[in-house]
Amino acid sequence: MNDWAPIAKEYDPLKAGSIDGTDEEPHDRAIWRAMLARYVPNKGVTGDPHLTLFVARLNLQTTEEKLKEVFSRYGDIRKVRLVRDLVTGFSKGYAFIEYKDERALLKAHRDANRLVIDQHEIFVDFELERTLKGWIPRRLGGGFGGKKESGQLRFGGRDRPFRKPINLPNMKNEFYGEGSAEKRNWSREGTRDWRTRDRDHERSRDKRWPERERSWAWGESERERDSREERSRGRERKDRDS
Repeated sequence: MNDWAPIAKEYDPLKAGSIDGTDEEPHDRAIWRAMLARYVPNKGVTGDPHLTLFVARLNLQTTEEKLKEVFSRYGDIRKVRLVRDLVTGFSKGYAFIEYKDERALLKAHRDANRLVIDQHEIFVDFELERTLKGWIPRRLGGGFGGKKESGQLRFGGRDRPFRKPINLPNMKNEFYGEGSAEKRNWSREGTRDWRTRDRDHERSRDKRWPERERSWAWGESERERDSREERSRGRERKDRDS
């Protein structure tokens, strides 16, 4: 746990499928698919990956000109690449923006996240495809954003970081009988007391039951039975006082 961090430093599909990055077995098919995938970044993509921003959750009507207008306020832009469908030519809702210097990149990363463009709140992060080791894209079961085929979320990114694991060794000892011998003896004695009490209650109930059966068999009414029991208690008090 010494190397634990909320943001992934190296992409691992198994950890990305876990809320705290500590899972040891995959629990959905997308994770299996990502673990078996072998992905090589697109060599046709040019530009400096360390100066490139990833912008997602865009309005499908947002254009390259609109993105350039908004993001140029943070610094000089070298290139804007809005990803489009190869067949239809429609926007897929995400883009890559390359700046000329690192200061502009960091400023945009800090201030542009959750900015509203064309009535959509956008998401901004550094490019991960060429900078994060082991990266597997969402279409192969990896990624950090959104939901996959089983509805399982992905963690380890800026938008959904890992949650810090909860360490509960002491609580396990107390609750699962791994504590001291004194505690275990106390629990056994308590159990024995309860068993004795239940047994005594059963015996007293068995003694009272024949008396009730006799009174019901003789046709004695409830009022007469109560009166008889009250007289019997009165006699016992009188004998005790004398």
